[in-house]
Amino acid sequence: MARGSQRRLLLLLLRYLVVALGYHKAYGFSAPKDLVVTAIEYQEVILACKYPKKTPSSRLEWKKLGQRVSLVYYQQALQGNFKDRAEMIDFNIRIRNVTRNDAGKYRCEVSAPSQEGQNLEEDTVTLEVLVAPGVPSCQVPNSALSGTVVELRCQEKEGNPPPEYKWFKDGVRLLENSKLGSQSTNSSYTINTKSGTLQFNTVSKLDSGEYSCEAHNSVGFRMCPAKRMQVDDLNISGIIAAVVIVVLVISVCGLGVCYAQRKGYFSSK
Repeated sequence: MARGSQRRLLLLLLRYLVVALGYHKAYGFSAPKDLVVTAIEYQEVILACKYPKKTPSSRLEWKKLGQRVSLVYYQQALQGNFKDRAEMIDFNIRIRNVTRNDAGKYRCEVSAPSQEGQNLEEDTVTLEVLVAPGVPSCQVPNSALSGTVVELRCQEKEGNPPPEYKWFKDGVRLLENSKLGSQSTNSSYTINTKSGTLQFNTVSKLDSGEYSCEAHNSVGFRMCPAKRMQVDDLNISGIIAAVVIVVLVISVCGLGVCYAQRKGYFSSK
């Protein structure tokens, strides 16, 4: 008899657990995730507050969160620089001419009277603003000696997401795999598309030309003005001639000093 009661109790517990799990699944008791909204700079975006249509008795506030909380919509009016470029659509905010400064986390707060008193609901949304790259800064040496290591640099700090880079020589794109390049290009270079560097392990005269760099992301691209790099061979014969001349000058000076000493020009009277 006791065993039968235990079995019935176990069945009741299992049935309650199944019902509870079904309720949890149906009504989503898991922790809510913040909504992420993406917009391109200078276009428009709608920040949605996931609540029913606004009623006369409800009170709505929008705030931008951060180190300092700033009011976006308060006492039925848009605040700050949102006055001239935003509008309310029920609980939602429509922002025109979005800028990178608008990026961040926003929270809408809706309060309304209920039988238990004032009911407060909150919802958060994160705004991510995509920004096209600006004109990158390119560092190209004016001259270089053949056979040396030379690095060209390209950097851009405004783009979001961070841009990748392409290099061009005389208007023709340099491939990331230098082995696939044309025969008129040195095959010893390497390109880092993430950092924007173009490095020649052993630069040659073939690498002389006009170099430019392009920064690009999912929003757009910009290029820096082309700059010329001139590569010259090391003038061995010129160096040897200069050394010979220096040695001759030193020898002549030494002979002159010896001759003067023999004649007694340096002796004191």
